[in-house]
Amino acid sequence: MIRLSNIQLPLDHNDTAIEQAILSTLGITADQLVRFSIFRRGYDARKKASILLIYTLDVETRIDQALLTQFADHQQIKETPDLNYHPVAQAPATLTERPIVIGFGPCGLLAGLVLAQMGYKPIILERGKEVRERTKDTFGFWRKKILNTESNVQFGEGGAGTFSDGKLYSQVKDPKQYSRKVLNEFVAAGAPDEILYVSKPHIGTFKLVAMVEKMRSQIIELGGEIRFSARVDDIHIEDNQITGVTLADGERLNAKHIALAIGHSARDTFEMLHEKGVYIEAKPFSVGFRIEHEQSAIDKARFGPNAGNEILGAADYKLVHHCKNGRSVYSFCMCPGGTVVAATSEEKRVVTNGMSQYSRNERNANSAVVVGIDPSDYPGGPLAGIEFQRKLESHAFVMGGSNYDAPAQTVGAFLKNQTPEELGTVEPSFKPGIKLTNLADALPDFCIEAIREAIPAFNKKINGFAFEDALLTGVETRTSAPINIKRDDSFQSINTKGLYPAGEGAGYAGGIMSAAIDGIKIAEAMALSINQAEK
Repeated sequence: MIRLSNIQLPLDHNDTAIEQAILSTLGITADQLVRFSIFRRGYDARKKASILLIYTLDVETRIDQALLTQFADHQQIKETPDLNYHPVAQAPATLTERPIVIGFGPCGLLAGLVLAQMGYKPIILERGKEVRERTKDTFGFWRKKILNTESNVQFGEGGAGTFSDGKLYSQVKDPKQYSRKVLNEFVAAGAPDEILYVSKPHIGTFKLVAMVEKMRSQIIELGGEIRFSARVDDIHIEDNQITGVTLADGERLNAKHIALAIGHSARDTFEMLHEKGVYIEAKPFSVGFRIEHEQSAIDKARFGPNAGNEILGAADYKLVHHCKNGRSVYSFCMCPGGTVVAATSEEKRVVTNGMSQYSRNERNANSAVVVGIDPSDYPGGPLAGIEFQRKLESHAFVMGGSNYDAPAQTVGAFLKNQTPEELGTVEPSFKPGIKLTNLADALPDFCIEAIREAIPAFNKKINGFAFEDALLTGVETRTSAPINIKRDDSFQSINTKGLYPAGEGAGYAGGIMSAAIDGIKIAEAMALSINQAEK
């Protein structure tokens, strides 16, 4: 097949426009066209009054090879790459070891699924509960302020991505088309077909819940085993080779191939690994606030007269500003038509995150506005970033009233360094609730200075971003893991053979898609190593 990229059509084009564009671009007649499919559809909204849809199309003609030869030097016309997933190994019939996967978020889910599909019957250990019980616990915290430290936004089946916007795109390089494997598995589990072609696919929390359950069932049908409420409290190492794990209930499981697919909030596990001598480094991450605007204002700023168009949906944005003090401020995890959610996993701490449902039809848009920091800002060893996060989260808990409400401030008051007396037109979505206060001491001074500079700068790109009634809610600290568990070219820990650090918690992913892709890579590496050991 032939892949055509950058096919531009008007937002309101008719049903025959795509076929006509194919015929025109390739210079062929209608009888030479066999079929076509949309691989990707995005948009160009730089001219708000005349927004364009941008298509990438996979086309089959009766003269494919001749056309590929004719357009050999044309950057927009190439051969369609192989989108099928090809397993790298198959478990031997005499398999003596079942691999272990620690964590059942996007990384652990795909690692476990691919291992199961290749016949390795993995044992998956998840410290939290299965997804529906976890959902009850999470909503219970938001409504009643009752925190379960093992079942919440961060911990449980599906990982932190379950309570998010469900974004399924990533900027990681993907020459082997692993992302297509992920999307195909999600569609097979019940995700809408559109995630295969829209440029920024998302599915939202409620759809993710049902999908995760179906994927769990497939792993079990293939011989895999999934254990919930199975926190790993210890690992066993002999001569720099991992040999097994001990669970919180005291049970020991033996294995020489263990994927460490924990999330970025598994702080106690990081501490245990460090104590056991697994090599860990501190790494940069970001901290800041959630900002909320009315979604209609963002739609108007981004799409002008086309705001509300069904194809465009709720508008998003991506912003970055390089500040005079040398810091960078950027928007992160933007959730159109969503809510700001309480995301702590530890008692007496306040953490924010963002979430949207598939419909993205809530009143507000929100995103994190965060400042990049690095280990020089929190000196003290590999785990110093964890203590830095905890300090900010504990202070936010006190600022919010010591009852899990979050400290908040209108943008106008924040820019003027004033304590707001009342809310404006933007209603807070954070549950349990907020307390209006001055956020000036919620973050280090250099962060506050940078964010105060960045918001007016962002206003030049998104008109209304610095709207006085927009609302800031603190604090956002879990943008990524503050540590990196170093691994070598075989995906194993550089000093602990058989331990495969993976996903967000190990510092190798940032979001559902990149974590899932990393899970596939880890599964493949484990399978090849197991087969070598079984010879």
